[in-house]
Amino acid sequence: MEQIAFSWLVYDMTGSAFMLGAINGLRALPFLVFGPIAGVVADRVNRKTLMLGSQIYVFVVTALVTALIFANSMEIFKLEVWHLFFISFFSSIGWSFAQPVRQALVPNLVPREEMVNAVALQSAGFNSTRVLGPAAAGIIIAWVGPGGAFAAKASAYIVIIGLIAMMRVPPTPANARQHSMGHNLVEGFRYIGKNQIALSLIILALIPMLLAMPFQTLMPVFARDILGMGPKGYGLLVSFAGIGALTGTLIVASLGSFRRKGVLLLSSVTILGVFLILFSRSTWLPASLFFMIFIGGFQMTYMSLNNTLLHLNITDEMRGRVMSIYMLDSGLTPLGSLFAGGMASFFGAPFAVTFMGASCIVLAAIAMARVPIVRRLS
Repeated sequence: MEQIAFSWLVYDMTGSAFMLGAINGLRALPFLVFGPIAGVVADRVNRKTLMLGSQIYVFVVTALVTALIFANSMEIFKLEVWHLFFISFFSSIGWSFAQPVRQALVPNLVPREEMVNAVALQSAGFNSTRVLGPAAAGIIIAWVGPGGAFAAKASAYIVIIGLIAMMRVPPTPANARQHSMGHNLVEGFRYIGKNQIALSLIILALIPMLLAMPFQTLMPVFARDILGMGPKGYGLLVSFAGIGALTGTLIVASLGSFRRKGVLLLSSVTILGVFLILFSRSTWLPASLFFMIFIGGFQMTYMSLNNTLLHLNITDEMRGRVMSIYMLDSGLTPLGSLFAGGMASFFGAPFAVTFMGASCIVLAAIAMARVPIVRRLS
């Protein structure tokens, strides 16, 4: 919901695809700077406490944004573009700490044999909000404006904070703090460098996040300028992607501990690229919505499988650090948004998304031919 409201607010104020990419690109900095440090912290302190603190921080920032937007609408305060850059940066600091610990918590809560189902269901839970959130955000923006969407999100955080407070998480081993944070950070990078499977999976996760997944940044451009729709159309596009994503993750969860995961992983990113290209060429809303279902489905199939395989091939004492590097995708996606916005400004949004789809196909072909260790994962 925040992503929809924030993106629409930026594009409505500036009318610039480049500015839309730039302001989302700024969100990369906290993830790239604080992400690895957050992973070290997640391996050293109580993970529940860290998760709770990060969510309280994001709630405070969201509440502040809500107040500023409503103050602007009542002409008490003048909201300017630089405020949005400032807000985007500080909001991302909270998420740079929340994402690694959220990933590291999963194996602490479920047995190893249920890992595939747990990671897929976690993705399903996340993507159920992508189904309801964008549609609700589009309606709320149309009725009350972006401030209403931020207010709804701030209210939801109160519930999330309460649920985290009720979680029971095993304590962090005392020996996790016997070395300095700098030593732990270097140790994490060395571990990844020596673990060929983990390194390959992280690279396969990060490259699409830089070159392909930022297509979502350009959805306001497609909704308003190509398909001739307003915020409701924008909400529909992202909601249909969410429907596909939810379906894809539920299918992965239902498969259980199946074989040939590596082949399915690389096939998913290939098909994702094909549907991104098809979507970029569409100027008819029903066709675009149809393509978005498959884009969401194969995107989350790919991400869920990659996440699961990584969890199964690392040790728990290194999990926070490894997942913080893996979660750099949250930093590279905004950085990719800057690239996508710039490309869309010069060559148009359809060309930019076509390039992203082609990048997915090329990446899968290279991995299939040159990284057999991933292809053979089962």
